[in-house]
Amino acid sequence: MNILSTQFVQAYSKTQRKQLIKTLSIVAITGLLPLSIHAEPAQKLNLTLSEHSKAKIRTLMNDPKVWQQIPKELTLCVFSPDGANGEAYEQATTYISELPRISQVAKEFGVDMKITRPSKLSMKIDLNYPKLKKSATTEINIRVYTDERVLTEDFRSKKCDGAGISNLRARQFNPFVGSIDALGAVQSYKQLSTVIQLLARPEYDAKMVNKDYEIVGVVPLGAAYIMVNDRRIDTISKAAGKKVAVMNFDGTQRKLVQNVGAQPVSVDLLSVGGKFNNKEVDIMAGPALLFKPLELQKGMTDKSGKVTGGIIKFPLIQVTGTLIMHRNKFPVGMGPIAREMISKQLAPAFTFVDKIEKEIPDKYWMDIREADKPGYVKIMREARIQMTKEGYYDPAMMKILKKIRCNQNPTNAECSLTDE
Repeated sequence: MNILSTQFVQAYSKTQRKQLIKTLSIVAITGLLPLSIHAEPAQKLNLTLSEHSKAKIRTLMNDPKVWQQIPKELTLCVFSPDGANGEAYEQATTYISELPRISQVAKEFGVDMKITRPSKLSMKIDLNYPKLKKSATTEINIRVYTDERVLTEDFRSKKCDGAGISNLRARQFNPFVGSIDALGAVQSYKQLSTVIQLLARPEYDAKMVNKDYEIVGVVPLGAAYIMVNDRRIDTISKAAGKKVAVMNFDGTQRKLVQNVGAQPVSVDLLSVGGKFNNKEVDIMAGPALLFKPLELQKGMTDKSGKVTGGIIKFPLIQVTGTLIMHRNKFPVGMGPIAREMISKQLAPAFTFVDKIEKEIPDKYWMDIREADKPGYVKIMREARIQMTKEGYYDPAMMKILKKIRCNQNPTNAECSLTDE
């Protein structure tokens, strides 16, 4: 998912901007704490830990070297279309109400933790461990971005110690985790939950690290669906010759469009809504959370208000967000604990996704014929295998995702095949 610029946000009416800001603040929230999909501040963090993580924390706390690794200053990069004074940033920091509970958990490990917020863009964490007579203070500076591309480049150049970005963008830092969003590889929210929880297990710790980068969490943003401005485009064969929007930084989308004989049109989130609504492209794909802010109903209705297009209720990919950090900026061993914590925040995440999907009126949804579904699955599978061979997707992740699909749906035709 690409990110809107301030000028683009300002092009909308005040009401539309508020909706847009609320919806697209998701990535901003992920950059701070694992509250990424919380739409309601009343939702509480699940702060329970496995015995494995508890033991690891005790080991870390009792290692004098770890206390030396605690940074004095950190910069976390987040996204907010209207900047630090906008509604998105305010929603992103609703987790503040959870800080007392976090301090209480620390106390269970013998650590006195004090968290203060000197300003809207900063936090201060004071730690004291009487057992070792150790103490540390970390100043956290929050940098707000209105462009995910710029945020990503600043993270690469180490202007950001940690960041929350879309998985499509994060693939360049960790191809293994970045391949979760592979075409047709995760077919349901149940499967995605299994994937995220699996990757939080200790045996995958090494896979979460690539050079200087470590993935500390994956969060769901919703399935991406095909959206058409003509309901007669209800099968893959009818997409041939049509103009299809493809994100300009994701080569996998272009590859699929070419494979079905359609014409790829390069877009970003700045332009995709306008091109679809103005009939400059016939087909686009995206999660339900784009429907309202980009006013996609305009591209699905004629001048009389009659619904002429729709959203095909068949997921292409699972759109996810990624929390990533530079390893040398954080104490060794922090990543696995963070991954476990984040993997336990899925219930409110999927509640939010379900809410967004249900808010789209039924008249815009299109069910495809059961007889046509195997064709969709076959084409996506063939494209996925081809793109894996060409280096777009990580082969190890593809094997894991196939195993999860077949564990949950063992009668699928692919389960007897060995070419993926």
